[in-house]
Amino acid sequence: MNFLTILPLAVVMVAGTQLVVAVFLASSDRPRAASLGFLAGAGLVVGAGVTVSWVLTRLVGGLATDASDVAGRVDRGPAIDLVVLALLVSLAVVVWVRRNRAGPPRWLGSIEHADPRAALRLGALLFVVTPTDDLTMAAVGASVARHDLPWWHLAPFVLLTVLLLALPLLALLLLGGKAARALTRMREWAEGHAWIVNEIVIAFFALLTVLDLLRSG
Repeated sequence: MNFLTILPLAVVMVAGTQLVVAVFLASSDRPRAASLGFLAGAGLVVGAGVTVSWVLTRLVGGLATDASDVAGRVDRGPAIDLVVLALLVSLAVVVWVRRNRAGPPRWLGSIEHADPRAALRLGALLFVVTPTDDLTMAAVGASVARHDLPWWHLAPFVLLTVLLLALPLLALLLLGGKAARALTRMREWAEGHAWIVNEIVIAFFALLTVLDLLRSG
């Protein structure tokens, strides 16, 4: 496993309300400033979330390794794989339950006049309170730590998450006045089809985790 393996889960991080919010901010009164604030808030939370999961998994794994050395019988790898698999199953269930929540949240109308500071807070809060994002960050950090990979393997995942969120802003910068149609299509896709892509990505990563379990068995 390397950092490329976890990159598809960045899609799960943004597909849905997160991308819809990014589209609305790109169409707001201050699209560039508000979008950059939103990206900064999201990047900070995602970076912190996967880092916390990585650190905790390494700490718990280190304690388990010390205990297994004494007992001479326990391998921490499969145990972490089972935790990651449980997180992925929970994530798939949450995505399935929330699949029919069509349409933008009612509070989106209030961000039309958001300034950079408010957008930053929104970006941070949105990724903290969204269950799918919390579960994904936990799974990514734990999986990287389980394979004894250094922290920097998490950086491409964080950067790709921010880049995907930046697509509406990039569309605005590249297309100018013609961006409205592209932004509308992004919003419609995120509202209607994101959950299908999410489930496919989750299933792919779950399969990799199961294969790790079989190899270590």
